[in-house]
Amino acid sequence: MTDTAIHQTLDADGILTLTIDVPGQSMNVITAEVTRDLGLAIERLKTDPAVKGAVLTSGKASGFMAGADLKGMGGMIGGGASPEGKSKMAALFDSVFTLNRLLRDLETCGKPVAAAVNGLALGGGLEFVLACHYRVVADNPKITLGLPEVMVGLFPGAGGTQRLPRLMGIQPALMYLLQGKNMSPQEALGFGVVQAVVPAAEVVETAKAWVRANPTKSVQPWDEKNFRFPGGPASGLNPGFAQIFVGGTAMTHVNAGDNMNAPRAILSAVYEGTQVPMDTAIRIESKYFAKVVADPQAGNMIRSLFVSKQAAEKGARRPAGVAPMPTSKIAMLGAGLMGAGVAMVTAQAGIDVVLLDRDLAAAEKGKQYTADRLAKKRTDPAKAQAILDRIHPTADYADLAGCDLVIEAVFETRDIKAAVTKATEAVLGPDVIFGSNTSTLPITGLAEAWSKPANFIGIHFFSPVEKMPLVEIIVGKHTGPEAIAKALDYVAAIRKTPIVVNDSRGFYTSRCFGTYVQEGLALLSEGTVPALIENIGKQMGMPVGPLAVNDEVGLDLSYKVGQQTKADLGDAWVAQPGTEVIETMHELGRQGRKNAKGFYVYPEGGKKYLWPDLLKSVAQGTAEVQPTPEAVRERLLYRQLVECARCYAEGVLETPEDGDLGAIFGWGFAPFTGGPFSHMDTIGIDRVVAILDGLAQRHGARFMPPQLLRDMAAAGETFYRRAAKARAA
Repeated sequence: MTDTAIHQTLDADGILTLTIDVPGQSMNVITAEVTRDLGLAIERLKTDPAVKGAVLTSGKASGFMAGADLKGMGGMIGGGASPEGKSKMAALFDSVFTLNRLLRDLETCGKPVAAAVNGLALGGGLEFVLACHYRVVADNPKITLGLPEVMVGLFPGAGGTQRLPRLMGIQPALMYLLQGKNMSPQEALGFGVVQAVVPAAEVVETAKAWVRANPTKSVQPWDEKNFRFPGGPASGLNPGFAQIFVGGTAMTHVNAGDNMNAPRAILSAVYEGTQVPMDTAIRIESKYFAKVVADPQAGNMIRSLFVSKQAAEKGARRPAGVAPMPTSKIAMLGAGLMGAGVAMVTAQAGIDVVLLDRDLAAAEKGKQYTADRLAKKRTDPAKAQAILDRIHPTADYADLAGCDLVIEAVFETRDIKAAVTKATEAVLGPDVIFGSNTSTLPITGLAEAWSKPANFIGIHFFSPVEKMPLVEIIVGKHTGPEAIAKALDYVAAIRKTPIVVNDSRGFYTSRCFGTYVQEGLALLSEGTVPALIENIGKQMGMPVGPLAVNDEVGLDLSYKVGQQTKADLGDAWVAQPGTEVIETMHELGRQGRKNAKGFYVYPEGGKKYLWPDLLKSVAQGTAEVQPTPEAVRERLLYRQLVECARCYAEGVLETPEDGDLGAIFGWGFAPFTGGPFSHMDTIGIDRVVAILDGLAQRHGARFMPPQLLRDMAAAGETFYRRAAKARAA
């Protein structure tokens, strides 16, 4: 068969080597063909007397197996959300239980099976390994073993929640399951997850040797009569058992709030499954897995955090017909926090950087940023020096000669940006692509300082650059396809995730993220207790509250951006709710974390806390009647949703995929939703419009839904169905 995914080879000792090598895939994933071939192999193990045992390994140099084919799960995700009720859920259970049943058949086939792990084994790949009686891994610190499904809204559904606790103990297993953490081969050996770590060239032979030496070792420890869990029994006889789940539930609430389905399902599956025999335990696991899969949350998260992200990184938005445009040397204008971060990630990618600032001392300080962080990470000295050698600090524009990409990250003031743009063109000429890292100023206007606006584009990074995965590419009115391709090829080289948006003030991310902050300021100006605002922001899935994030960005920057916007718009400028709060904080000299006083106080060596005089300083006292937590949440959430919808309606966004990626990876919009567009589709556009209309009546026109949303509601459309139709047309 040309589509064979597991190749069978029987040697003279009767050992059947099962080599997983999924055709057409660079990395093994669990496909329908893998499931089919595993069933065939298990049947042969059971029935062929010539087969004495088996070794499961991989034919891919890239690793053992990366887990389920998430792209192929589309028909399964959301399967329970229909009027068919129990019958459809029963069918879904049967579907998700298929692999669980097969792996149980593998470990109870009556013959010894060893796993020879020659590379990473993640998710379902590790579950294959755990179902084997003996597990040997190549001695390579780059190999990772883990069950990271919770990171995309799922959890291990092929026995992982049951076998891992039985191998390493319930408490440590929960830490890995709930956090999606990976382990190295040596860590896995220490926990008893694997039995041996050997040189890579010896993994298969070591596995075979074990099978030859143990012809009767075909029963898993948990199927033995006297099996005991590491760390104590899973029952009321062990006081620590209850404490594990009390603590685990509390920690899950702190880390994920009550928003994520998968962590709660993991806790339930482990709690119930560890108290019963394995055959019942895996059915319990599949029951909870089916519930998680049936909810739209999993599908939304998989689409945004996996499918859309991978597509963006592989060039989904790159203009067709433009030849590759690699970058060999960039001119980094500005060596402040942002410019220094861009220089660091660029040099780490093997690209030379000329780091320019107003004087050499400032440029040298920007290079020191990289040196300090490499030292903190304990980077190998030789590797660190090679990275640092690629960063060339200067204050002389003449040193920019030879650069083939420019990135500007100077003050958010139009005049300063124009001056450095013209000075750069005088050295490099207009044919070099110029990218501005501005976070708010329209690209079309900034491009007026470059004589060839087709080569001018926005390349918007997020701080800290070395940690934040997103880069927002902003296309100005005159930006050409070569500039887009050059920017995207550079972003791919530094291993970031790009989105492509069209020009507007604030573009997409800054504009929509700003509404979260602005609504927090509006609530504050009305006299809402600051702690209520902050706690609801975090509980709804945002990384931090709106006041805290404003402190991090810098209240002085918010003030400067506001003043520049006011100057640019002139008579068209309209004060936003909360504008006076920022102006008052500016007058008080409170800049945020940078000067240790903003909405919060930052005591040296201590934990930050909300400024006690905040309300009386910026609001008309405390509101007599405080809003309910639900009302605060609704305002903070829907103010973001309506601005995202406006960006789509105005053409700033061309795809909902870019909108969801930009929101999650740019400003930390609640990942459990899959992003604002997935969230609106799940809520229902008609309901979104109704809620926005109510908010507009109570709080003003900033909540008024755009006409596009009303049209979509009337037509029963969703953003993703609308986008699919547009692509098909």
